[in-house]
Amino acid sequence: MDSKKLKVLFVCAEVAPFSSVGGLSQVAYFLTRALKRLGVDARVFTPKYGIIDPIKYPAKTIVSSLKVPTGEDISNNNNQPLNIDCAIEFYQPAKNDVPVYFLVNEEYYQKRANVYNYNDDHIRFSLFSKAAIEFIKTGDFVPDVIHANDWHTGYLIDFLKNEGDYKSDPSLKEIATLLSIHNIYQGVFDFANANQMDFDDGKSPLASLFSDMLIKQNSLKRGVMYADVVNTVSQTYVSELLNAEYSGGLENLFRELRGKLYGVLNGLDTADFNPSADEIIKQKFSASSVNLRTANKLDLQKRFNLKNDPGVPLISYIGRLDSQKGLDLVVQEFEYIIEDLGVQFIIVGTGEQNFVEFFSEMGKKYPGQVGTHLMSDFTLPRKVFAGADMILIPSKYEPGGIIAIEALRYGCIPIVRATGGLADSVVDYDPKSGSGYGFTFKNFVPEGLLTAVVRAIETHKNLPLWEKMVKRAMLADFSWKKSAEKYLDLYRRALQVRKESLQPNPSPTFQPLYS
Repeated sequence: MDSKKLKVLFVCAEVAPFSSVGGLSQVAYFLTRALKRLGVDARVFTPKYGIIDPIKYPAKTIVSSLKVPTGEDISNNNNQPLNIDCAIEFYQPAKNDVPVYFLVNEEYYQKRANVYNYNDDHIRFSLFSKAAIEFIKTGDFVPDVIHANDWHTGYLIDFLKNEGDYKSDPSLKEIATLLSIHNIYQGVFDFANANQMDFDDGKSPLASLFSDMLIKQNSLKRGVMYADVVNTVSQTYVSELLNAEYSGGLENLFRELRGKLYGVLNGLDTADFNPSADEIIKQKFSASSVNLRTANKLDLQKRFNLKNDPGVPLISYIGRLDSQKGLDLVVQEFEYIIEDLGVQFIIVGTGEQNFVEFFSEMGKKYPGQVGTHLMSDFTLPRKVFAGADMILIPSKYEPGGIIAIEALRYGCIPIVRATGGLADSVVDYDPKSGSGYGFTFKNFVPEGLLTAVVRAIETHKNLPLWEKMVKRAMLADFSWKKSAEKYLDLYRRALQVRKESLQPNPSPTFQPLYS
């Protein structure tokens, strides 16, 4: 199918800039724009939460009353509604922007202060999934492909494939589905530790919105089972999901369906993340003028009350302070790195209290050498990327690892554990060939992290070699265009699978493209 005729509805629980909680919202924003530039008619469907400013983002109502069936049976006599009344608003500030459809409902979205972390999230996102299908039925926009994301929209794929009214609807049956797994989180219920009585085989009909059974039905599992194509946000993470360590209890399912699993690394908006035009940083620079980064390093040292010395290695950490990010390893080796290796260290982020307290104490113990900003900040990371020599990302697991790509764009060399997207995006430095632009370690042990840090510091001592590495890092191609082209291939594959499934004797074959 010609990409100019391809219609894609991107269904997502969070979308930047409206409801930006994590990396998922950034994917929703940048990927749909990259697809649009390729000629795809890409549109977004997302809830209208209370945090979305109606003055800043004025939308117009296009469906005033969307009756979304709850799945309740009138004969149950339990006083639950048969339908939930919603509305659809449309937002497109300029003709070339990606159109956004907001699902409006006060009780489940607009009266909530947050996007996630409610006890009834399974109800909220089951409603969201079913509302997306009901919206498509209105005929305002009927996509060729639904691009669903994470557990919140696994319900949608199950409904579309298995619920009688939807399964038999001629306006829906040809729509292909792609499920993107950005992380392995499976919702409100602890499926990984559920007892045998609560095991969900994924084959029973989805329960009504108000049934006690719904919370125990695994929407991520069902999305994987019934989607035409499934992808994760890195090629390495595909293979990692086949192992119990990474899969949240779904490794057998992933092994069984590995033929329809693909990996596509997240991209980066190179116009937005552009050190040669960034007004946030002290000194603009490019790959042809990496020497100008020194001004940003001095500015960063001054901001964090560190000794102003352009020659000392400056390592940074940016992100959540929790065990998944590998901070247990950092804690074990931190004082040796500071005292014996003589580096400076900057930590930006918030999270688990034990880590907040540890780094706060380190900042007091090593003034002039350790700087901390233990709270959220949306502009400071770019200053760190532009000024720090290295960024440390020793994650236990990291499906995408977008922060490494952002750092590379600004010439900040990553020191990472080779897992998930980090393994795909950071090429280990080889002193013999002079290739690579990062330092990696495989085993999740303190010694692995320390070895990578020492390698980086020793390489940093050779300034000409280091500047060549910085230039290679900045020139690496992680554009969203590259990722969008791969998603376009997956959409075509999903359409092919969907078409074959509608044949009298379907026998689809899956040939992995990027796994």
